[in-house]
Amino acid sequence: MTNTKDKWVSEFLENSIYRLDESTRMIKISLDSVSDSDIWKKPNESSNSIGNQIAHICGNMTQYIIASLGKQDDYRNRDEEFSMSGGFSKIELIQKLEDTVKKARLVLNSCDKGELIKKRLVQGTNLSGIGVVIHAVEHYSYHTGQIAFWTKLITNKDLGFYAGRDLNIKNEL
Repeated sequence: MTNTKDKWVSEFLENSIYRLDESTRMIKISLDSVSDSDIWKKPNESSNSIGNQIAHICGNMTQYIIASLGKQDDYRNRDEEFSMSGGFSKIELIQKLEDTVKKARLVLNSCDKGELIKKRLVQGTNLSGIGVVIHAVEHYSYHTGQIAFWTKLITNKDLGFYAGRDLNIKNEL
């Protein structure tokens, strides 16, 4: 890719992939803290289990990044993501999540400026490739927070996402 992949494109995609990897890391820490039976518990009937959340994250990332940006058919069944009440162990859910993120990373690494600017219809919304990536990354982060919160309620412990890092360091200009 000559100059089609400008510095901003590389920077945008690199940071988007970093955020996907961070959410994956946090979800794996969360899952390590709960039992197989905990992953299918719901806080209440209006909420979703950790298992539902992971199925939903995978469905969304597949629809937005892998199918849309990756130019593949969209076979998502969104309602099924929320109706599940089991069927996957913790290890299987982690594998499903890692496989989905890996595929998304491959698609993102192959994107160029043209794909990021091109408009497409995803889930009934007209988005540029940039809009698709922003949606998928923020959606993943949003549900990562929900999984972490529910895990903390179940386990009554800090998950130590940033253990060993000083988060009080001031910005440098």
